[in-house]
Amino acid sequence: MDTAKPSFDSQIYSCTPAGLAAQLRTSEAPLVIDVRKSDAFLASGYTVPGALRRDPGELGSWARTLPEAQSVLVYCVHGHEVSRNAMHFLRERGINASYLQGGIEAWHQQGFPVDGKAAGSTTRWITRERPKIDRIACPWLVRRFVDAQAQFLYVPVAELRAVALDRNAIPYDVSKDVAETRFTHEGERCSFDAFIKNFNLKTDIALSRLADIVRAADTDRLDLAAQAAGLLAVSLGMSRRHADDHAMLEAMIPVYDALYAWCRDVTHGQDEKHNWKPLEGMAERVAK
Repeated sequence: MDTAKPSFDSQIYSCTPAGLAAQLRTSEAPLVIDVRKSDAFLASGYTVPGALRRDPGELGSWARTLPEAQSVLVYCVHGHEVSRNAMHFLRERGINASYLQGGIEAWHQQGFPVDGKAAGSTTRWITRERPKIDRIACPWLVRRFVDAQAQFLYVPVAELRAVALDRNAIPYDVSKDVAETRFTHEGERCSFDAFIKNFNLKTDIALSRLADIVRAADTDRLDLAAQAAGLLAVSLGMSRRHADDHAMLEAMIPVYDALYAWCRDVTHGQDEKHNWKPLEGMAERVAK
């Protein structure tokens, strides 16, 4: 990444912790991105709630993947060179970016909420064993959009609360009498929807379309999306083939990659049809 200082007044494109807290309570909240260097990120025991993790050394790669028409706020440890250079890079590419004054340390010191993570580790998540749909779809979303190095634990429900506390892991897709969590079913919405809401990814239309498919398959409302029956069948079949939950997760990651790629094509008007036609004269020969 270019470490040269921005050629404009960085303060114009900054936000105070109080300003960010106010924005996060509105429908116009920015996409918050943690751009601390890897050693600082791993050493820390907390993140700003709803923040995506991105390596500042790979700006050129992930900047292209940001949702269109989405404002972005980046933060580093103290709001100095790392986040300011990231903001400068993004703005040069037409992205409405700002950075957090004072970084995450100012946010934390001023008493704003943080999400805990295991110090010395990346984010860690925990749920019930024997996943089928939601408990596979959510890790896929986390890996692809939130934290590519995230760790996932699958445990018996009776052990979940204790293991979550011991491993400093964030529970998901569990009832709130098992463990307190923001990442679970709410009304007709499933845990996958909760992840999209918490990480402010709703502007990604393709991801929203995938959420319809996941919700339909996970809640047995196959009428909601034509693709849901296929996802359900593949998920159940893959679960029978893999007794190990992490093997099941790894096997299903490419399935969700493919579904998301299809959703992106559809939302960009490239809904390819597969119209097979018999070879000329074949129907007549078969009839004879």
